[in-house]
Amino acid sequence: MHDKTIEAALDALGATAGGLSGDEAARRLADHGPNRLPEPPKGSPVLRFLAHFHNVLIYVLLASSAVTAALGHWVDTGVILAVVIVNAVIGFVQEGRAEQALAAIRGLLPPRSAVLRDGQRITVDAADLVPGDIVLVEAGDRVPADVRLIEASGLKGEEAILTGESVPVDKSTGPVSADAALGDRESMLFSGTMIAAGTGRGVVTATGHESQIGRISGMLGGIETLTTPLVEQMDRFARWLTVFILLVAAALLAYGYFVGHLPFRELFIAIVGLSVAAIPEGLPAVLTITLAVGVTAMARRNAIIRRLPAIETLSSVSVICSDKTGTLTRNEMMAASLTATGHLFQVGGSGYAPHGALCWHGAEADPGDHAVLIEFARVAALCNDSVLHAHRDDWRVEGDPMEGALSALAGKITGDGNTSFGDWTRVDSIPFDAVHRYMATLDRAPDGRSFIHVKGAPEAVLKLCAEQRGAGGETSPVDEGYWTGQVEDLAAQGQRVIAVAIRTVPDGQAGLGPGDLDGQLTLIGLIGLIDPPRPEAIAAVAKCQAAGIRVKMITGDHAATARAIAGIVGLENSTRVLTGADLEAMDDAALAEAAIATDIFARTAPADKLRLVTALQARGLAVAMTGDGVNDAPALKRADAGIAMGVKGSEAAKEVADLVLADDNFASIAAAVREGRTVYDNFKKVISWTLPTNAGEAMTIIVALFAGMALPVTAVQILWVNLVTAVTLGLALAFEPSEPGTMRRPPRPRGEPLLTGGLIWQIVLVATLILMAVFGMYFHAVDKGYPAPLARTIAMNTLVVLQVFYLFFIRNIHGTSLNWASAKGTPIIWTCVIAVTGAQVAITYLPPFQAIFDTRAVPLFDGALIIVIGVVFFALIETEKQMRLAFLPRKTDRNL
Repeated sequence: MHDKTIEAALDALGATAGGLSGDEAARRLADHGPNRLPEPPKGSPVLRFLAHFHNVLIYVLLASSAVTAALGHWVDTGVILAVVIVNAVIGFVQEGRAEQALAAIRGLLPPRSAVLRDGQRITVDAADLVPGDIVLVEAGDRVPADVRLIEASGLKGEEAILTGESVPVDKSTGPVSADAALGDRESMLFSGTMIAAGTGRGVVTATGHESQIGRISGMLGGIETLTTPLVEQMDRFARWLTVFILLVAAALLAYGYFVGHLPFRELFIAIVGLSVAAIPEGLPAVLTITLAVGVTAMARRNAIIRRLPAIETLSSVSVICSDKTGTLTRNEMMAASLTATGHLFQVGGSGYAPHGALCWHGAEADPGDHAVLIEFARVAALCNDSVLHAHRDDWRVEGDPMEGALSALAGKITGDGNTSFGDWTRVDSIPFDAVHRYMATLDRAPDGRSFIHVKGAPEAVLKLCAEQRGAGGETSPVDEGYWTGQVEDLAAQGQRVIAVAIRTVPDGQAGLGPGDLDGQLTLIGLIGLIDPPRPEAIAAVAKCQAAGIRVKMITGDHAATARAIAGIVGLENSTRVLTGADLEAMDDAALAEAAIATDIFARTAPADKLRLVTALQARGLAVAMTGDGVNDAPALKRADAGIAMGVKGSEAAKEVADLVLADDNFASIAAAVREGRTVYDNFKKVISWTLPTNAGEAMTIIVALFAGMALPVTAVQILWVNLVTAVTLGLALAFEPSEPGTMRRPPRPRGEPLLTGGLIWQIVLVATLILMAVFGMYFHAVDKGYPAPLARTIAMNTLVVLQVFYLFFIRNIHGTSLNWASAKGTPIIWTCVIAVTGAQVAITYLPPFQAIFDTRAVPLFDGALIIVIGVVFFALIETEKQMRLAFLPRKTDRNL
């Protein structure tokens, strides 16, 4: 289609410039299918399951099972194989959960596209686009399909994904040669590329696998693997620990056989039990499940994780640099005041509804008595790309929220609702750009007269104006001092201020350029718009500050506006404001100091955000940065946690972000930090439960072998305990809710390792107590004259009970476990505890299991004594924790 004229392309596709009808679009969607690439082929479930046997530990266990089978120890062989199979099942299930979680995340962020249907601009899922649709694009959008341009204004596309051309290319509407290379097809936009600048509209020529990107295999990257540096670190730790334990096991085997002269069969089985007990074979799988649970929990709180390491990063965030509009505020702009020369009008109404009264000196103002109001309405309606839609009892905007508020303002002034000046024709336009900071349109009235309408930042528009309009229609030279004062007054009230101007041009003028504006406009006045803070954002800011997280506002708005909103939101330092100009004048050292002391940054450029992030990181802080525009991408990529807006954010911002907010709400950032801390806490809980209990099991065998004693727990019983507790009690910790004080703790230091000195001490303490309790109950049973099988059964049940009590202890690593909430637990915790209890009762009292595991029924008194030992164990470790919490200094972030 690139070589056809616009008319020929539309005819070939059976389309019109006004778009398809809804019925025709539905028919074509049925014919062409959804606008998405085919799902990549999935691996065979059988092969994926077998892949979980490709592990050093699994090879060791399989070899051990073969040896035990050769020795005739069929029970040991069966239990070892059960451990292997259960471990593979856990890995297979968690892998499936991970894929489902990622699929759900992709589903939560469907690409959206603005199209014309039945002559109206609407937003649809990109998957619903069909050939012949008319799509509208602007800077920051990802092109949803292959498109033949029919309008283009300053349009540039980034096509490196297809052509390798790193520089954005200019786009136009004229046909090009039929044999033009892909990168030379200026009249085309291609699916998957980005819009770097300008605006345009075009007709869809190909979707899905028929698009250019659909024809090139391998252009889309592989599916993201559910892993993080933390999980990889733990995987490496588990592998090296496996090697270490195997070396220890080999040394014990040699010692027991050559020095202790123990029978090889019994010794080998004991060593196998030691290996399985000591090696945390399921730890990486359980940690990954914890991560998947955290991803799902964040998605429920409208925080969509795109890059999984962000979950860990969120737990250490100490500064959140937030945009103001739509994040801390509602992003439902409404015109609140109009300032003309010598006149201030108040605007009523609610949201985007184009109905409301205008007041002057406390009385309703009639546009017929104030000619300037009609000019306000004309600029507001015509220098505007938004569309208002009535939705039940509400009004919604398609396009920029500020422009939606201006469309509503025009309706309030004219009384024509959302159809104000609908009979005017736009001839040409200059899109808004961050460089010149205004938008201009050339519009033709029904009677043939032509006018230029301009809106933009007051400083930018004032420079273009030679005259100002009076309330009655008269003109006079621009009084810059007066207007600067008016801007300050409106901004001090928390209003966003724009200036509007007009110019009459000769009839029949067909083009518009910057030269038509400079020094030739007549200033109509100022429009003050309000965007009230979100009530939930105010509460979220307070929570973040209580959690030791500083919140900093970075906005392009006027300094006074930013200060007013910051005061309402509750930022710690809402008086000092630095502007982009202030930041530009600072060197890096001065900026690092100012970034710490200041919480409000106004009139900032995207480059300022990048410098601020770098300056804060230079002070050792973990920074979360929000952004929505194309130019925010460098700062989002640089931040420890880049957060893009899911509703108003550009595709470029979402592409580089670690986290996407589905509702653009600051409260969702606070919720994400809370969930990130919870996930990290659960990581620590899983590790802090697994390593000490595994060490306790292993020490029981090691001490017995070195002391030349009978094992207090047989190898097959150790295998059983490791099997039933690892897949129940350890896994239950992955689903733990947030602890009560989660958002009242300071952030953890960046790079803090999980295997800290405190955890090593915990491993030593708990393993020692488990060792003492197991041997103590074993010697108690022997002393009472119990047979060896009963003594070992008591010792085994003691080991399990201690692990259950330790589970309830480890659920609260930052506070006391001696309260009703801790004892009450969660449904998952009690389900796992009941399952373990049932399994222990079965192997202790049911004859078939007694024969298999060589167990005996435990007398009631001894069973009660085991529970008492568990209570004493719990009391000891809880007392030690409280002493630690009471006497060790609390962590603080001194950089803040």
